[in-house]
Amino acid sequence: MAVHWPYISWRTALPTGTKRNRSERLEVRTTREDRALIDRAVAASGTDLTDFVIANLTVASRRVLADRTEFALDPEARQAWERINRRRARSLAGLGQLMDRPSPFTEE
Repeated sequence: MAVHWPYISWRTALPTGTKRNRSERLEVRTTREDRALIDRAVAASGTDLTDFVIANLTVASRRVLADRTEFALDPEARQAWERINRRRARSLAGLGQLMDRPSPFTEE
């Protein structure tokens, strides 16, 4: 079982051949050795530096954020998850009191 939070839109793919309008600039500093490595990888991939960097940075970003947007369960863990979610909701008096208080983030 995999759960995906649909409000996270980074998984939406563009149709093949669609070019994104890139208007944001990203600048980085690197060592001479890292730059040489990156340049060799760009040449080996047959793309330009921008496409290479964006493709690899977005993959790395998705990996970092993956545990914050989806999770996968094996069948045993899924059954445990389902058992927990079928439980009746508990009444938490303290939570109700907290929700009744005015928000500290808005002016009233």
